[in-house]
Amino acid sequence: MTTPILFTAIGVVAFIVLVLLVSYVKCPPNQAYIISGLGKKPKVLIGKSGFRVPFLQRLDKISLELISIDVKTSSYVPTADFINIKVDSVVNVKVSDTPELIEQAQQHFLNMNTDDIAAIAREVLEGNLREIVGTMSLPDMVTNRKAFADKVQENAVDDLKRMGLVITSFNVQNFYDENNVIENLGVDNVVKISKQANIARAEAERDIAVAKAKAEQDANDARIESDTAIATKNNEYALKKAALDTKENEAKATADSAYAIREQERRKEVEVATADANIARQEKEILLKQKEVEIAEQKLSAEIEKKADAEKYAAQARADAELYERQKKAEAELAEIQRQADASRYRQEQEAIAIEKIAEAKKNQMLAEAEGTKAKGEAEAKAIEAKLLAEAEGIEKRADALAKMNETGKLQMQLEVLGKLFDNLPTIAGEISKPLQSIDSITMYGDGNVEKLAKELTTTTDAMSKGLLGSLGVDLKSLVGSVLGGMSQTTTEATE
Repeated sequence: MTTPILFTAIGVVAFIVLVLLVSYVKCPPNQAYIISGLGKKPKVLIGKSGFRVPFLQRLDKISLELISIDVKTSSYVPTADFINIKVDSVVNVKVSDTPELIEQAQQHFLNMNTDDIAAIAREVLEGNLREIVGTMSLPDMVTNRKAFADKVQENAVDDLKRMGLVITSFNVQNFYDENNVIENLGVDNVVKISKQANIARAEAERDIAVAKAKAEQDANDARIESDTAIATKNNEYALKKAALDTKENEAKATADSAYAIREQERRKEVEVATADANIARQEKEILLKQKEVEIAEQKLSAEIEKKADAEKYAAQARADAELYERQKKAEAELAEIQRQADASRYRQEQEAIAIEKIAEAKKNQMLAEAEGTKAKGEAEAKAIEAKLLAEAEGIEKRADALAKMNETGKLQMQLEVLGKLFDNLPTIAGEISKPLQSIDSITMYGDGNVEKLAKELTTTTDAMSKGLLGSLGVDLKSLVGSVLGGMSQTTTEATE
């Protein structure tokens, strides 16, 4: 039994190895393997290895190689400037290896060769090529092929992406037209270039001729200047030589004459020196006598000045003494005046302080009297208030009795209350003002005292009115207003 089990195990291992070999797949980098089946999303392998379940999953391939496509317009296409042309270009495309684009390619190019893919892409690119030709002029396309290729590529990129393709390069090879317009454009450019070349050549030849003439003129000027300089130097040399000869002759003649003149001058100088010596001796004798006279005069003057200075010094000393006495006397008088002025100022300041204190005392006294007056007035007002309250209670009882009376009766009652109040107002006013009758005059010091006294009197009167309002619940102002309003209404009704 050992042998069959061993064979069975070997068979199982061989089967497993065989299944693995059949299931194992290895994808090269230039292809994409699509493993699908079993109800799952297809698995994409690019340059990797993997496994598929035999008989349950299938393996499909898509080439990722670069595909070169010769894209041409099959017929002439009018440009934006209505010139019929054909375009020849080469485009390189490939299936994209990005997940979203390779998923699109699975639906179009699964197991297709590159020729089939190129045929489909060529149709899309030719359509886009025709569209772009119609939007550009022929000179723009010829002179800027890159811009034309970029526009075609931008126009075709969306269509190719929907198939999972991308453009790697787009090169325009050539343009053809029916009427040799492109060739004529070239001829025009050739003529322009040739014209510019001829102009440039003529300008260069002109510049060369001008430069040559200028060089010859400069050379001639230099030669003339050189000859002139040589002649000038020779002339200067001859003049200097003649001048030197003349000076030499003049110097020789001068020397001969100078010798004779010098001899005469020497004799004359001796004679003059002898005469000068005699004159000098006489002048010295005169100066000596003058010095003797000056010394005698200076001696006499010194004696006189010395005596005058002594007298002047004595007079100055007496004047200084008198001036010193006068200054001392003036300073004493000034000090006395200053002392009296300081005493007077101090006395005035003390008097002002005393007056201020007296005024402050009077102010405090008057304020105390005003407070006393206020307190007395408030007390008397409370007494009157109590009296009025007593009378008001009686009136209130009458009012209760007349509660059911008509408006005319109520008005009559209010008039009676108001009448009694008015009858007592002189008494109230007299009582309030009685404390003030004993005051002869009031002097207020400081700001706001008059206003304060008036405010106190008004407060006292207002206290009485508030006392009536608090005890009877009747506002004096409202009572007067209602009475006057009732009288007006009664008069109106009577009139009607």
